[in-house]
Amino acid sequence: MTFAAPLEAKSIRFRARSFVAFTLTPEAPLDVWLESLDRWVGNSPGYFAGRPVVLDLNVLKPDVVAIEALVDLLGQRGIRIYAIELEGGAELGAHLPPVLVGAKEATTDGLLQPSRKAGRAEDATAVSDMKAAGDIKAEAGDLKAGDLKPTGGAKTQPQDVKIAAPDAGTLMIRSPIRSGQLIFHPHGDVIVLGSVASGSEIVATGSIHVYGTLRGRASAGAQGNTAARVFCRRNEAELLSVDGWYCTAEEMDPSVRGKPVQAFLENGMLRIAPFS
Repeated sequence: MTFAAPLEAKSIRFRARSFVAFTLTPEAPLDVWLESLDRWVGNSPGYFAGRPVVLDLNVLKPDVVAIEALVDLLGQRGIRIYAIELEGGAELGAHLPPVLVGAKEATTDGLLQPSRKAGRAEDATAVSDMKAAGDIKAEAGDLKAGDLKPTGGAKTQPQDVKIAAPDAGTLMIRSPIRSGQLIFHPHGDVIVLGSVASGSEIVATGSIHVYGTLRGRASAGAQGNTAARVFCRRNEAELLSVDGWYCTAEEMDPSVRGKPVQAFLENGMLRIAPFS
């Protein structure tokens, strides 16, 4: 007589994991807000493609029917809603994204891990598997109509992400930045000795200095640094931004294209001026 050995039950392991998500906060009148969103998407085609977006409805507070219509309108624009923030709202059906509560604003200190290897400040980088590390949030105020709008992101999903170690000051990059790369430095200036290719992006809390041709996107002054500036030897940028205020290539005056320029805030407005 033979007996089968008892099967050992395997335990199920649950782990928590955090992700960076964009937040859209619609405001009334909704048609005006959607027009502003359309201008944003028009200036940055594919910006939301493949990126998680949370819909904050605590300002608008629509009913279930209006939520269904809004989610559908956003889907037609290529914006997939992963979750909805709505406190004290009606029960949403299973056909709508789930409701989240208690979300916190993303900060670089909470999202970025220090490099495991010690080294010089200009060489200290860590590679992260986040596809859009340090992406700037798109909230209601970010999408209001106006000539100057908050910064957008890269047109393509970043393939290589370089993040400076938190204890680093100025990040110096000696090699050219390739298309699809995202450079995010949360603690100071970024200096690029080479060129910045189209389809790449630099985000820094300080100023950005590009000693070659800038063809990608440069966003200085992240997290409210209004004194930051963007400098480049040759301006062919897709987008220049300081403290969230930005200007796309289509909106730039032809007189500042192909020349050494600096972008900075003056009287609350973004100004792009050539070096004299």
